[in-house]
Amino acid sequence: MSRTVQCRKYQQSLEGLATPPFPGPAGEDIFNNVSAKAWQEWTTHQTRLINEKHLNMMDKEARKYLAEQRDKFLSGDDYDQAEGYVPENNDK
Repeated sequence: MSRTVQCRKYQQSLEGLATPPFPGPAGEDIFNNVSAKAWQEWTTHQTRLINEKHLNMMDKEARKYLAEQRDKFLSGDDYDQAEGYVPENNDK
């Protein structure tokens, strides 16, 4: 049986993650307060940010930036968009 959480991003009860996405307090907070849907959307957006902004994940500042953007994204606050990203047009 899947578990539900009161999703911080969508302000509604949605299916939660099966396990915390990473260890530590931040991972536990996401596990308890973020839906699987919101987390999946974040991971897609995170990939865009890394690619479009050419972030080096070995760089401490890049990791700090992504953590800040993750918190904004999952809280429903304004977050950075990937410049140059054009959504695919599926109307063809």
